[in-house]
Amino acid sequence: MKKIFVNGTFDILHRGHLEMLLFAREQGDFLTVAVDTDERVKRLKGPTRPINPCADRMLMLMHLKVVDAVANFDTDEQLIDLISKHDAMVKGSDYIGKDIVGQEVCREIIFFDLIKGCSTSETIKRITNR
Repeated sequence: MKKIFVNGTFDILHRGHLEMLLFAREQGDFLTVAVDTDERVKRLKGPTRPINPCADRMLMLMHLKVVDAVANFDTDEQLIDLISKHDAMVKGSDYIGKDIVGQEVCREIIFFDLIKGCSTSETIKRITNR
């Protein structure tokens, strides 16, 4: 059984998230999605994020048919531990050529071509500009 790993904030689910999760699930037999805790999101993205609390983000992901397991993490060490239990990790193409947390324990990194205009930041902009 090939275990696939994806991580992120997944703050406001949109088409880009779904396309990436579908792609990730096609890469193996079991898909785990790890979600940044609220505190980690604030540290990474600023005080106005996340929009939705971690428990809500995890609940949404748990009920997607392509997702087999959901976890959360607050530190790089916790993320690395989760990654080490999987055969491959899927990352967005914006990570090509960049350092990726956990790359040293990951057997394979598979890149997903991001969909232009499909991001949480773009979604927030569209909502606030109305």
